Amino acid sequence: MPDLAPTPAPTPAPTPTVIPSFARGALREAAARIDAATPKDRDRAVDALRALAILGVVLGHWLVTALVADGGSLHAASPLGDMPWLAPVSWAFQTLAVFFLVGGHVATRGYASARARGESYGRWLTARLSRLFRPVLAVLALWTATAALLLLTGADFVTVHTLVKLALSPMWFLLVFAALTAATPLLTRMHPLWPLVVVLHVDLLRFGLGAPSGLGWVNLAAGWLVPYTLGAAWSRGELDRRRSGWILLTGGTAATAALVAWAGYPASMVGVPGAPVSNLNPPTLAAVTFGLAQCGLALLLRERLRRAMRRPVAWAAVALVNLSAMTIFLWHQTALMATTATGLLAGRLPGLHTRPDGLDWVAARLAWLPVFALVLAGCWATFRSCEHGGVRRGTRVVRVHSPRRRGTTAGARHV
Repeated sequence: MPDLAPTPAPTPAPTPTVIPSFARGALREAAARIDAATPKDRDRAVDALRALAILGVVLGHWLVTALVADGGSLHAASPLGDMPWLAPVSWAFQTLAVFFLVGGHVATRGYASARARGESYGRWLTARLSRLFRPVLAVLALWTATAALLLLTGADFVTVHTLVKLALSPMWFLLVFAALTAATPLLTRMHPLWPLVVVLHVDLLRFGLGAPSGLGWVNLAAGWLVPYTLGAAWSRGELDRRRSGWILLTGGTAATAALVAWAGYPASMVGVPGAPVSNLNPPTLAAVTFGLAQCGLALLLRERLRRAMRRPVAWAAVALVNLSAMTIFLWHQTALMATTATGLLAGRLPGLHTRPDGLDWVAARLAWLPVFALVLAGCWATFRSCEHGGVRRGTRVVRVHSPRRRGTTAGARHV
């Protein structure tokens, strides 16, 4: 007799493995389209360095910025205050010097390309600054309304001041960067040694001869001029040899170590609440020499980054960050504060509202990073259009008009 027992149905493949496989295929296809749309002669290492600099600042702020709930108010604190041995975290994530290096390189090449096309300085500058400041309006509008609403509903003034200061603090960077961009025609031939000498003398006057501390704000321009003019030297081909990168890396590292060990400069490369001296606010000689080391490392990594960016998925991720660099930069602190404020509904949560005074806080804060990233993604989805305004869809990261003259091709790609 035939066996009439039902044949067991084959075990279906688990659904979770099918969906990720489909998603991976879609992502690879999208990445391949972005890769194909990118001009062949574009230096992708430049975009990779910019993306790393932006993400470094974001992660750095998320790791060293704490909002401690104390009664009915919030006040800012930093794990570097109670755990100064965590200073190396600031070395890894204080990447502004790399951003200014790339900014000087891109602006110098872009201005040369604009001149070759017969474009006026005013038109070139307007195009560059509009990309910087267009997304600022949305941040200012939201936080003006938020601050007014909080004060009207009886929120503690210290809390409101803390939140607004954190939200708007990234804008100092935009003002300095915009000023240097506007001065690009005057800076294209400036040797980085000149602003470095200014920083050295300002610190000698401040810390050695007792000059007023306000004199340090001269370094706000001079300090960031150093990596910016290094970027201009890069565009002139003066930093193409690996020897240049090694000199900057070793010289900057040795100088920074000496300044921290023997000259009394703080080891942290970011400000620490309550500390008598900040390396960043305004920039000190130690911050500038540390930036030289970072710039040297960035220059040494160019070839590796170019090879890595040949992978379509890696390049697509970098292109996406570059598309929304200012949106990410301007809203990352808001994402942190929105998460903190929402979390208060559940009480004082470790790593979010507690004092950053131990490794348990560090572990808890690391667990919150994906939540911050998710909230930032929501801000990006809501406000990314502000960054591009009326600019046509598409991006010059992956699609650029062909230049009229062959000699200007390289410069036209770095936008």
